[in-house]
Amino acid sequence: MAMAMSYEAVKVFSATKFKDREALGERLTEWLQSSRPQIVDAVITQSSDSDFHCLTITLFYRHGELAPAPVT
Repeated sequence: MAMAMSYEAVKVFSATKFKDREALGERLTEWLQSSRPQIVDAVITQSSDSDFHCLTITLFYRHGELAPAPVT
């Protein structure tokens, strides 16, 4: 029987402008590297209307589960 993992927090990354959508991956990567969360689940949503195209990445995570980043 599979057991659902619980999460402690939710982080949402969202952008509607082209330039902001293009940089969304970099913002997400920076946050992942600085926060070091254990990602439990992720939902990616794209929505559009006649004027805007919105990309949203929602991360469900737990704090402090990963080992610190290696020092180089």
